[in-house]
Amino acid sequence: MNSELNNNRACLTTAEIEQRLKEAGINATAQRIAICQYVLCEADHPTVDDIKSWADENFPKMSLATVYNTVHTLEEAGLLRSFQFPHSDKVVYDNTLDDHYHLCDADTGKVVDVPLEAVQLHPELIENYDVSSAAIVFYGKKRS
Repeated sequence: MNSELNNNRACLTTAEIEQRLKEAGINATAQRIAICQYVLCEADHPTVDDIKSWADENFPKMSLATVYNTVHTLEEAGLLRSFQFPHSDKVVYDNTLDDHYHLCDADTGKVVDVPLEAVQLHPELIENYDVSSAAIVFYGKKRS
């Protein structure tokens, strides 16, 4: 089973990022382009702290407020989704917009995407409800 949906994601060019931002009605500032490059191409379920650390190394003097404002703007525009998992008080950002589940690695804390087809659910067992979505988190350890 290929459980990581983002394994083959292609890195976007600056022009492609600018185009996506423009299409979403977002002004393509240098800071936003830099954050997009990281969260859409390089990062795997980053937190704001992860993004800020990356920015400190690659885009000096970017404020924490800019990071927060940018990820909120990207989320509102539908370019990112945010999740808060029960095992953590931090919000993680996900650039995989297709419906999927998550697995949290108990050894590393890494969050791994799990495709819908890897899990069989039977929501029709829930009487009197039409289930429209499910937020499922698996916990486990990588096999040796």
